[in-house]
Amino acid sequence: MTAADSQESSSGIRYEPDDPCPPALLLGVGLQGVMMILTSIVVIVAVTAQAGGQDDDYLTWAVFAALIISGALIALQASRVWRLGAGHILFMGPTANFVAVAVLALEAGGPALLASLTVAASLFYLMLAFWLPVLRRIITPVVSGTVLMLISVSVLPIALERVREVSGNADPLTGPLVAAVTLAVTTVLALRAPRSLKPWSPLMALLAGSVLAAILGAYDTQPVADAAWAGIPTGGFPGLDLALGPDFWALLPAFIVVTLVGGVKNMGDSVAVQQASRRKPRVTDFRLVQGALNTNGLGILLSGLVGTPPTTAYSSRSVMLITFTTVAARRVGYVMGAALAVLALFPKFAAVLVSIPSAVMGAYLLVATGTLFVAGVRTAVKDGLDAQKVTIMAIAFAIGAGLEQQPIFADLLGGAWSPFLDNGVVMGAGTAVLLTLFMEATRPIRQTRLEVDLSVSSLPEIDRFLCDIATRLGWNQASTGRLRSAGEETLISLIHPRGPAPGEGPPRFIVIARPSDNLVELEFLAVFDEENLEDRLAYLSEEAEGGQGIEEGEISLRLLRHYAASVQHQKYQGLDVVTVQVRGSR
Repeated sequence: MTAADSQESSSGIRYEPDDPCPPALLLGVGLQGVMMILTSIVVIVAVTAQAGGQDDDYLTWAVFAALIISGALIALQASRVWRLGAGHILFMGPTANFVAVAVLALEAGGPALLASLTVAASLFYLMLAFWLPVLRRIITPVVSGTVLMLISVSVLPIALERVREVSGNADPLTGPLVAAVTLAVTTVLALRAPRSLKPWSPLMALLAGSVLAAILGAYDTQPVADAAWAGIPTGGFPGLDLALGPDFWALLPAFIVVTLVGGVKNMGDSVAVQQASRRKPRVTDFRLVQGALNTNGLGILLSGLVGTPPTTAYSSRSVMLITFTTVAARRVGYVMGAALAVLALFPKFAAVLVSIPSAVMGAYLLVATGTLFVAGVRTAVKDGLDAQKVTIMAIAFAIGAGLEQQPIFADLLGGAWSPFLDNGVVMGAGTAVLLTLFMEATRPIRQTRLEVDLSVSSLPEIDRFLCDIATRLGWNQASTGRLRSAGEETLISLIHPRGPAPGEGPPRFIVIARPSDNLVELEFLAVFDEENLEDRLAYLSEEAEGGQGIEEGEISLRLLRHYAASVQHQKYQGLDVVTVQVRGSR
């Protein structure tokens, strides 16, 4: 066995996304994946519908639609159809992100208003996937993390309200007691359960809470008895609200903010699944990330068209299934999609989950809310926190959380604007974005831009551009030489050896420089071939360790690695972005 083979086998992944997998194993892993997310899909829909004051007809329809859409999207995520699909196992379903805004929409205008807002939000999500290379500098990790934390704050009152609800003539203390037991079981299993039981912790906690509720007389089984064994719901959704009245415009900003921030989080979901699905780590393929985002956007659109809460990605459980089973074959997604579609046709089974006591659902939502808050913190600190980022995060969170706890514009302004201005998620996100833009606009040394052809003939112009930057920074001769050489070697490394296609000119090549006192970040944007520079640089490192020779086309890559402090290459549909950092001194 070679050293490379040993490294690949040590990761534990038996079947990568494109590997053939035995049918029996595919079926077993697929059904296990369905059991890991089925409860979440049904519980999130049930909590949203019940908290929004909707009847059983709508709830039955929403659960049916959510299961069908989730199954179709999981299967599509496993595919690569045009610009759709992540090409990996990526779970999909309704998430806690949209619970608060969906409840507001249901209370204000019912399922028709929720549907219209969801459809409108999906268009912005699809725009996010298209403009991802540009928006990544505006919706930064600090902005995304802060908004995720604010979303969890907005969902918390809904979860606590569910904890207090009890059915029938049960004692009012039953709800908090059942919720406490559910939380206790969840905590113990999460902290001390064997690895084989951890994927089933949420299901076991819901079961424990439901059993206690039944013992205390707080479990209403009538919905299960009334549900049909098989069939398709015939009512419950009145269609889209095309009037677009004041409630629509007041709630639309909140839906857009939650959708866009959820999209940024879904970027991380796709990246995490890519990294977990390979024996040997690879550089993230952002074309697959865009495919995942496009599919998520389609899922939100479909959710709106049928009037169910928006459906997006469950990354953590996708990674958990892959890690636990060591199977990352994307055909598992097809099995899961088919299984969820079949389950949707049996309302009796879904009714068992819908009838879970409110206190148990509330406890489940509390855990999901806490997890979402922690995810927000992790997102915010992912790229490191300096004094400026901490200030942005602190001010934005304080404003957003304050408005969630104590609305102030309803008394001051009233009318149609108060629901918008008193929405903590919207105002917190707006504050974070404005402060980020302020930081970009007030840099001591502004960024500069150069646009040329992706051709060797552009080297003199690029060289003059970089020399001018080094002169303005007052860098010494050695640092200036490193900057110029890094720019030259990046250009040479990216020029396709076959040249442009017949009848076409060279692609446009954009260089953006963001200088500081001792560091210049160079961003190169153009259309390139299928290879990724980071993968090629890693390959060169392995070659050096193995004592292999150097081919002519690899010389520029080796020089680039020598001159640059770091090199990052992100591939998008129709656009590649290479970021090179060069350190210097006076």
